[in-house]
Amino acid sequence: MQHENRPRLLLVETGAIPPTITDCLEDWVRVPSEDADIGIRVETLAARARHRSERLTGAWVPQLDVDGVLRVNGSWIGIPPVEARLMASLIARFGAVVTRDVLARNGWPDGAPGRNALDVHVLRLRRRIAPLGLAIKTVRSRGYLLESEPPA
Repeated sequence: MQHENRPRLLLVETGAIPPTITDCLEDWVRVPSEDADIGIRVETLAARARHRSERLTGAWVPQLDVDGVLRVNGSWIGIPPVEARLMASLIARFGAVVTRDVLARNGWPDGAPGRNALDVHVLRLRRRIAPLGLAIKTVRSRGYLLESEPPA
């Protein structure tokens, strides 16, 4: 089965024999489990995926910490909370399209804003990340894509 180098968290029922893990992008947790435990496993798998990607491609995937500090290639900037949530969604699918609906849900978990609010925050985010060599591209009728952009 092809997993395309995607991290995988397997949920194992109580009493079941856990699988033998042979891939650093795979882990397991028993259910039911605390949300915090699952969150830590997911974060660890995501970090492993980033490091594997960096080793294989030589490209540096941006990293965003819980305090809203975005780091890439040794540089960093601070990002406000709404934009940090948008950036987290874009980083999770670095180099792939993220739909407007997904961005709106992740940016505003308590209720999606109007279309204009998302556009304004994406514009601000584009301006903030440009000095880091990152760009958010619009993919018409699909969403947005975060990628590295060579300096001008």
